[in-house]
Amino acid sequence: MGSRWTVAQVLGHAPDAGSAKAARGLANPRTWSELGSNDSLVWGKCQGSARAPYQVTVDIAAPEPAFRCTCPSRKQPCKHGLALLLLWSTNDGVVADLEHAEPFAADWAAQRASRKATPKTDKPPDPEAQAKRLAERKSLMSAGIDDFERWLHDIVRQGLASARRQPPSFWDTAGARLVDAQVGGLGDRVRAMGSAIHARNDWAPHLLGELGRWYLAVRAWRRRDQLDDAAMGDLRTVLGWSRRKDEVGDRVSDRWWVVGLSQEEDDRLLSQRTWLYGERTGETVILLDFAAAGQALNVAHVLGSVVDGEVARYPGGEPRRALLTGDEPKITQGAGLPHPTDVRGALDQAARWLAGNPWLRRIPMALADMTVVPADPPLLVDAGGAALTLAPDTDVWQLLALSGGHPVHVFAEWSDERLHPLSVEIDDKLVAL
Repeated sequence: MGSRWTVAQVLGHAPDAGSAKAARGLANPRTWSELGSNDSLVWGKCQGSARAPYQVTVDIAAPEPAFRCTCPSRKQPCKHGLALLLLWSTNDGVVADLEHAEPFAADWAAQRASRKATPKTDKPPDPEAQAKRLAERKSLMSAGIDDFERWLHDIVRQGLASARRQPPSFWDTAGARLVDAQVGGLGDRVRAMGSAIHARNDWAPHLLGELGRWYLAVRAWRRRDQLDDAAMGDLRTVLGWSRRKDEVGDRVSDRWWVVGLSQEEDDRLLSQRTWLYGERTGETVILLDFAAAGQALNVAHVLGSVVDGEVARYPGGEPRRALLTGDEPKITQGAGLPHPTDVRGALDQAARWLAGNPWLRRIPMALADMTVVPADPPLLVDAGGAALTLAPDTDVWQLLALSGGHPVHVFAEWSDERLHPLSVEIDDKLVAL
């Protein structure tokens, strides 16, 4: 038997960050049965939302691993295939080395061997087959969204107070059904409400606002044929229908200032948001980078640097997600935070962006001459006396220590009616918070 893969090797085959995160959550032996492996195959059955468990098999002997799962997902590989390999990679006896594969795995391997033995001619992609797969996905998503709409109506009929009394499983189950319908982005938002509804003092307006945004996504999906490219891009983001990198082609060159960095890490995934400001275009874009927990990001962006190069922007409203193109962009050192504004200007910009994309979760703000006020709750106040409430997890004393109580320029994310500072300008240099 050859050596088993590392976690990084397994997650390197994930089609997107959502699949990697979902796979880590499924890598639990309690949801699996009939696990096993040999020198060419890894197999097992995973109990999902369907009555019968999904049959999962991975051919690890091929030059590129091949995955097969009976779940309805169209992603290759799906979260079940990745989760199976994560269990196998631990090499703790859960996925044992066996002489004979389970029939479902052996039959699939035999079919693959038979196809390889049959000479093939190179053919272009079949447009009819592609259209059929797309229609099947849309049908699956529509069925899941129809079910979700009925669930939303039930919440409204029973009242918000009744929703708050529901256990976490109430939200987790609804989110899982959306994930199974390939609407994982919306499913993540629903599951997050299970904790937010108990942790927030303003839980009622927060829940009501989220219910409105969820219902708006349902109605937008029904009218998707009437949406323009930007609105459809925003809808796909909130639903979790990701795009391939080769579908991102709206490019623009500029000198991009790295004005804010935010990292989040759990036991499964490291993610980083990098905010860039275009010197010539005045546009703000966001880069998203991911790595397996414990691993380094492929691109380590440096706060305060300036990247002179081209980005490709995803379809959607501003501020847009983007990708850096090219292998070696020119990088120089910047000076301070470009074009900060007061609170009124920042909120006006936020209102314009939200009018174009009501599902925005984080809005970037470059704020000028802000003074830290350690009140309850703590505030940032501009020169005109307008204030923004800081998020509960803000290290107010770090902000006070860096600013010395004097007005400073701050770059932050506005989310859930709270400000999350990411960087502060000190002596013409940006310092991470």
